[in-house]
Amino acid sequence: MNYNKKTVKDVEVKGKKVLLRCDFNVPMAKDGSGVITDDKRIRAALPTIQYLLDQGAAVVACSHMGKPKGEIKPELSLKPVAARLSELLGKDVIMADDVVGPDAQAKAAALQPGQILLLENTRFEKGETKNDPELAKAMASMAELYVSDAFGAVHRAHASTAGVAEYLPAVSGFLIQKELEVIGGALANPKRPLVAILGGSKVSSKIGVINNLLEIADTIIIGGGMAYTFSAAKGGKVGDSLLEADWQDYANEMVDKAAQKGVKLLLPVDTVIADAFAPDAKSQVVKNGEIPDGWQGLDIGPETVKLYCDAVKDAGTVIWNGPMGVFEFPAFAKGTEAVAKALSETSAITIIGGGDSAAAVQQLGYADKMTHISTGGGASLEFMEGKELPGVACLLDK
Repeated sequence: MNYNKKTVKDVEVKGKKVLLRCDFNVPMAKDGSGVITDDKRIRAALPTIQYLLDQGAAVVACSHMGKPKGEIKPELSLKPVAARLSELLGKDVIMADDVVGPDAQAKAAALQPGQILLLENTRFEKGETKNDPELAKAMASMAELYVSDAFGAVHRAHASTAGVAEYLPAVSGFLIQKELEVIGGALANPKRPLVAILGGSKVSSKIGVINNLLEIADTIIIGGGMAYTFSAAKGGKVGDSLLEADWQDYANEMVDKAAQKGVKLLLPVDTVIADAFAPDAKSQVVKNGEIPDGWQGLDIGPETVKLYCDAVKDAGTVIWNGPMGVFEFPAFAKGTEAVAKALSETSAITIIGGGDSAAAVQQLGYADKMTHISTGGGASLEFMEGKELPGVACLLDK
C-alpha cells in the first residue's frame, strides 16, 4: 500500500466547501445526560479543522458515533460533540438535524468560508456501513473536496470513509498524515532493531500481525492472555487461563517461522496467577507452563518483566499493541506498567497501537513519554498486518 498521500496542504482549500470525516466517536456518560467523558478525539481533530477554517474553507464535518445500525437514536446524537467543539474552537458550530436530509442540505448550501457545520451521526443512515453509493453521492454533493482525518475508521469501507472519494478529490488531514508517516515509516523503513510487543487476550486476532511482523521485526515479544495458547501449544499446563485451543498449531507455526527467519520470539518464563478473575484474588508467581488447575494467569511474572524490559532497552523502534495482563486490576497491572515505564525510558521511537495499550499508557501516566499513540485500535492492527486500508487507499497519491 502506498502511504505517500496528498494532504490538505497539497491542495487549494480557500473558498471551497470541504467535507471533513472526523472521528468523534467519543465515550458518553451512561446516564443519558449527554456529557462527554473523554474529549481526546475531538481535540485530536482541532489542528485540521483550524487549518481549514484559517485558510478560508467552509467545513462540513461528519462522523459516526456508536452503533445505531441505521436507526435514529437520540442518545447517539452528535449534538453534545457540536457543543464541545464550539467551546474548543471558540466559534459557533452549526448542527444539522440529519446527515443528507433537507436540513443538512440547506445548511451546507448556506455555509460561508470560515464557518463549520456538523452533520448528524452518519450511522443514522442505513447506507453508511454498506458503503451505499447513493448516500456517498448525497454527502459528496455538499462539498468540493473530501478530507479524511478519522484514522480510527479507515479500515472500514463505509460511505463516509471511502465511498465519497468516488465523487470528490480526496486528501488526508493532519491526523491521518501523522499515522501514515509514523506507523508506515516504522513498517517500511524502521530504525533498528525493531521490537514488536504484542499482548491482549487473543492469538486469533493477532495472527495476521505476528505473521507480517515476522517479515520485518528483529524481536517479537508475546504477553497477555494470548501467551497461554503458546504455552499450551508447547505442552505447558495453563490451568483455567485464557486458551484458544484451536489456535495452538498456529502458535507453534509462528515459533518455527521465527526460528527460520532469525527473529527473536520472546515468550513469558513466569506468570502471576490468581485463584479467581477478581481484583482481590489470591495470587502467586509460578513458572510458565506450570499453572495448577483452578488457577489462571493474569499477568507476566517478575522474571519475564526483566527479560522484556531488557529487550526494549537498546531498540531503535518499538511497536506495542495489547497489554501484558489484566491492567484494569492494580494487582495484575505490574507487567503492563513495567513495559510502559521501560518504553518511556528508551531512546527508541515508541509507537502505541491504539485500543487497550493506549488506554493503559494513558491510565498509567506515560502517554506524554511516547513518540506516537495511534488513534485507531482496529485500524492500526490492520495497518500492522499489511492489509490495505480502504479509507487510505481512496486518497490521492502524492
